[in-house]
Parts: sequence; C-alpha cells; structure tokens
Amino acid sequence: MSETPDTAFETHRPRLMALAYRMLGSRGDAEEIVQDAWLRWHQADRSAIRDPEGWLVTATTRLGIDRLRLARTEREVYPGPWLPEPLNADDSPGPEQQADVAGQVSLAFLALLEKLGPEERAAFLLKEVFDYDYAQIAGLLGHTEANCRQMVSRARTRVQAGRPRFAVAPDTHRRLLERFMHAMQRGDRESIMALLHADARLVSDGGGKVTAVIRPLEGAARIADLYWTVARRTEGEADLRLGHVNGEPALLRFHEGRLHSISTIGVDENGRITQVLSVLNPDKLRGLVA
Repeated sequence: MSETPDTAFETHRPRLMALAYRMLGSRGDAEEIVQDAWLRWHQADRSAIRDPEGWLVTATTRLGIDRLRLARTEREVYPGPWLPEPLNADDSPGPEQQADVAGQVSLAFLALLEKLGPEERAAFLLKEVFDYDYAQIAGLLGHTEANCRQMVSRARTRVQAGRPRFAVAPDTHRRLLERFMHAMQRGDRESIMALLHADARLVSDGGGKVTAVIRPLEGAARIADLYWTVARRTEGEADLRLGHVNGEPALLRFHEGRLHSISTIGVDENGRITQVLSVLNPDKLRGLVA
C-alpha cells in the first residue's frame, strides 16, 4: 500500500517543527509555517517529488525566511524587549535530555539567533543543528556553496561571541537557580546581589500587556533592587517553583494559580549569574502549564 500524502507529511512534521521553531523563536509562528508547508505539499505534484523530506524542509525553510523578514519589522515596534516564546515547560527530564534540548532551544540561544539575518540564521541552523552539508544548504537557499560557507562562518562567530565561555553542569545550574529563587521570595537584596555577577543583565518581555522592565536592566545592584521591590509588593501573592523550560532549569512564577512568568539564567565559570531572561507576555505563556 502506498503512503498517503498525510502520512508522508506526518512522518516529517517533528523535524519541520523543530526547524521552524529554531528559525522563528515562536511556537505560534512555527506552527503556522508548518501548516503552510502542509498546504503547499497537498497542492504540489507529488509524482514529481523524489525526495519528500528535502522538498518539505526546503518549503519550510523558505517560508520561515519570509516570516522572519516580516517579524524583524514587527519586532522593531514591539513594546519593550522581545524574547523568544517558550516551546514547552515540564517537570524534570533527565540531565542528558536537559543538556541536549537546552543546547539547541534554550531561550538564551534563541535570543542570540535574533542577531542573525534571516538567510544567515537558516544556513547556520541547517549546518550546525540539522547537520546538512553545504551543497544541500546551497540548494535550499539558492546560493552558491561558497556563499553558504561564509554565511555559516559569520553566524558561528557571532553566536559564539555571545555564548558563555564555559559550560556549567546542569546540577550546578539548578542549585544556583534554587538559591536565587529563595532569595527572591524573601526579597533578600544582599543575597540576590551575592549571586549576581557585578555586570549582570536582566531582560524582561511583557509585550506591553503586563508590567515589565521596558529596557534591559544592567548591574547587580539595580537588579537586586528590582526584586526587593517586587517581593515587597507581592508578598504572599506569588508562588515560585523550579521547573524546566525548553529543557533548561527555569523559575515558574504563578499568580492566583496561573502562570505569570518564566525566568532562565546564564551562569559564568565562577558560579555567578550573568543574565536573567524573563518572559511575562501572557500570549507567550498560554498553554505551557496545565
């Protein structure tokens, strides 16, 4: 029995969704792109398609590039900082799964990808994450192999420049996050400062829909002051829990039983928090936690 169009598409859907999400940093946009690829697949002359996976990856990549170009314009007028939309939140996957997933879709990694142009981002992901060779990437993007090598090289340099120089063990990361959570709950300014690097940076995304810091906050003292103020204003109202978002340890803040924000941290080789990324935009949190 020959494979139906729907069955063929569903076979490749997980890969297409993984690519679209990494390209766009948005669950909703990724789902729309994959749906558009499905529509094109059904409208295509499949008798002429020798490599269904290649055809679908090409369609998804090109749709993603077009959507990224539009998104860059939209994000220029976004109210406050824009952060990626979390893909999932879960209880506690194993350490190996955490490291594997977080290395590819952590909020920090996706935020770094925002520095790349649409085609540059696609080329980088196809090579570094999905292990396509340069001949395949050239065919997908309609560029020469030499151009694709240059794009990937530039992207790799920019991404590496923004990544931590040293990887921190997941257990160490989680313990530090737990100490940070307890200090936040107490509004303990001195303890918060002790956990932060002097030049730590906080970025929060409220999307103009909830109260959030509208510009990145620089420096341990300023960040500690913010959390001290928040603790005083919300004493007894918020429920902070440890969890995992996109495979990395995260703080989940609930208010009246609803997910209010998720926060992830970057850690240096000395065990100090260098970055806090907080997503508060309710549109980006919808459906993450039952």
